[in-house]
Amino acid sequence: MADRLQEAKARQVYLVLRDRIMSGALGFGARLPNENDLALAHGVSRVTVRRALSELQSEHLIERRRSAGTHVVYRAQTARMNADISGVLANLADMGRSTKVQLLSFAYVPANGPAAEALGASDHELLQRSVRVRSVDGLPFSYLLAHVPERIGVTFSCRELADRPLLALLERSGVKVERAAQRISACLAAPDVARALGVKTGSPLIELVRTVFDRDGRGVEHLHALYRPDRYGFEFDLVRSGGASQRSWSAQPLALRKPAKGKSRSSNHIAFI
Repeated sequence: MADRLQEAKARQVYLVLRDRIMSGALGFGARLPNENDLALAHGVSRVTVRRALSELQSEHLIERRRSAGTHVVYRAQTARMNADISGVLANLADMGRSTKVQLLSFAYVPANGPAAEALGASDHELLQRSVRVRSVDGLPFSYLLAHVPERIGVTFSCRELADRPLLALLERSGVKVERAAQRISACLAAPDVARALGVKTGSPLIELVRTVFDRDGRGVEHLHALYRPDRYGFEFDLVRSGGASQRSWSAQPLALRKPAKGKSRSSNHIAFI
């Protein structure tokens, strides 16, 4: 029991330090506090800290030398991508140009489960099911499980799905996209997802679930997307709105922003696909 508790605590310290390294809070060359200071900061023993540091070292994120201490040796190969959380259906062309996709699976399956429910599909219908992994500079950052009604899916091939954004293919088929409903949460990587994204099983991921509707209110796409948080993030501007007694924050789309004088809009603000 004690060993399991110590392992859980070591895992917690490992995740916290790993997140700081991968996010850039502890950049390349940064020196970590010594074991005593880390143990005190995290409320654990030195043995627990040592186990966490050994895990980081095995992933080549840090280097430990008796005379020089512990330093970060991880160097980010690419800047983390940020998506405008309020511009859900915008800039798909930019996404297609800046990233590459690998199609892992493509099939038509009976309509059932959360995707069928979200799309309003009946039991006798089929859904096109695809799994894609998107990468930037050769590094995977998203795992995309999509379901589309058969009547729409038959208008494009698996090869086209590997080359073009799904939403662009939907609109090419004649679908008039009107709105989307989505939620963002967090989850842990299952073994198949972990392999595809190059992370360990149980690693934390950003989870996005979105259903896209046409002008008639019919569901045309259900997307379950998982993102590596060290390579992808969401951002948005907030503006004050409402009356004097009930003022609150509301999101402002990036398209409405005015770049600061002398600055252009950053090109890495890309939308969901």
